[in-house]
Amino acid sequence: MSKSVCVFCGSRPGTDPAYEADATALGEGLARQGWRLVYGAGDVGLMGAVARAAQAAGGDTFGVIPTHLLDLEVGKRDLSRLVVTENMHERKKVMFMNSDAIAVLPGGAGSLDEFFEVLTWAQLGLHARPIVLLNTRGYWDPLIALVDHIVAQGFADASLRDLFDSADTPEALLERLG
Repeated sequence: MSKSVCVFCGSRPGTDPAYEADATALGEGLARQGWRLVYGAGDVGLMGAVARAAQAAGGDTFGVIPTHLLDLEVGKRDLSRLVVTENMHERKKVMFMNSDAIAVLPGGAGSLDEFFEVLTWAQLGLHARPIVLLNTRGYWDPLIALVDHIVAQGFADASLRDLFDSADTPEALLERLG
């Protein structure tokens, strides 16, 4: 069975064109590997870029979106599979349960929420899926520094840092998930 990669990312494109370029390259790379994209089902921002690229390259796409975001995030209805949930919590659960690995691209508060939820689950021993940040142009450097600070201040064991990795390019991220 092929691998399924859950991609958490922004519903906006961000200010640097490199974010969208990397999202596009990741979508293409997932399809080339024969891996299924599991994502938030939006057709806007980085979400839309990764999905359109995966589709254009012949990839399998699995989108999950809550009812209240169908219009706001322009729910992409031409995916291989689309699941509409009642709320955000259910969305995250369905995405996670249908994936073998997690990639976190640049994004905002929602992407941070998703990252910290899967990181916390890993810390509690609830899963051992790889979690990799796509650190386009150092986007996640402050987050990595924050996690290091949390460890240094004694609020988490040093092993927390071992529960996720980062990659500077989509190609390096795919290698880490390989």
